[in-house]
Amino acid sequence: MKNKRCILVSACLLGENCKYNGGNNYNQAVIDFVADKDVLAVCPEVAGGLPVPREPVEILKGRPCDVNGNFYDKEFQVGIDRTLSSLAEKNIDFAILQSRSPSCGVNQIYDGRFTGRKIEGSGLFAQALKKRGYRVIDAEDIIK
Repeated sequence: MKNKRCILVSACLLGENCKYNGGNNYNQAVIDFVADKDVLAVCPEVAGGLPVPREPVEILKGRPCDVNGNFYDKEFQVGIDRTLSSLAEKNIDFAILQSRSPSCGVNQIYDGRFTGRKIEGSGLFAQALKKRGYRVIDAEDIIK
C-alpha cells in the first residue's frame, strides 16, 4: 500500500547545496507553496554520484556533457534510476523541478554550447518523470 501523498521537489529549490557550483537555488515561492505539504526532496545528479561542486553540464544532442566535452550518460542514468526507484512506494501528486537544469528543467534547457542560450526542452530526469505519467511543474511557474 502506498504512503500518503507528497510532492517531489528539486532539493536545490529547498536550499540544499547540491548545485554544480556548490550552491543552491533556494526559491521562497516554492517553499511557501509546499509549506503545508509532505515533500520529497531529490537531486538525481547527486544520486548518480556526481560531486558537489562539479563542472556545469548541459544537454548536447540528448546527452549530458560538460564544458570540457566529457559526457555523463552513466552518472545521469544511475541518478535517474535511483531517484525513480525511490518513488516506487510513494504517492506523488506532482513534481516541482528546477528551471533549465540538465536533469530537472521542465520547459527549457541550455543548448549544450555553454553560451547561455536557452532552447525549448526538458532535462533528462524531467523527461523520465513525464514518460512515466508524473505531472511536472517548472519552479518559475510557482507564484506567490
